[in-house]
Amino acid sequence: MPKKSILQHLPTSAELRKHQVLRPVAHLLHIEEIWHLNRRSVAGAFFIGLFTAFLPLPGQMVIAAVIAIATRSNLPLSVALVWISNPFTIAPMFYFTYRLGAWLLNMQIEAAALDLSVSWLWNHFGIIGWPLLFGSLLCGWFAGITGFVLTHILWRLHILRRWHMRRQNRRP
Repeated sequence: MPKKSILQHLPTSAELRKHQVLRPVAHLLHIEEIWHLNRRSVAGAFFIGLFTAFLPLPGQMVIAAVIAIATRSNLPLSVALVWISNPFTIAPMFYFTYRLGAWLLNMQIEAAALDLSVSWLWNHFGIIGWPLLFGSLLCGWFAGITGFVLTHILWRLHILRRWHMRRQNRRP
């Protein structure tokens, strides 16, 4: 993987420890493994970030950070990958996961009048909650496993290509 280009865009542990918001967890930011860029930590970060991006919960970045620290995966990458579900993509993502969950649970999709308010969401959570949660967990698991496997494969191919180039450069 292009380590130097990735490292240019990720914050360092010293930069993150300076933020006042992170003071309560600053002692956890000294763990060296969460800053390393190796195949295991990057693949774990891809799984964590992509899985957490599909969770229909607030605080996805915090959840990803806690899991990354617990599993010693790359912290900045796992938190950055959560932003796949951003304000532009979150509505289509959760609509798709709801439709998928309803289809897999063999539930009838309700075409009730949509009202974008917290009270409407709270009143209809029993109808949309389980299909949304099931579809989100399934899509998150699929995206996480896909990212994990692809990271391992691409990393391995990159290493093999570098070995091959090094072998060719050594030949007279």
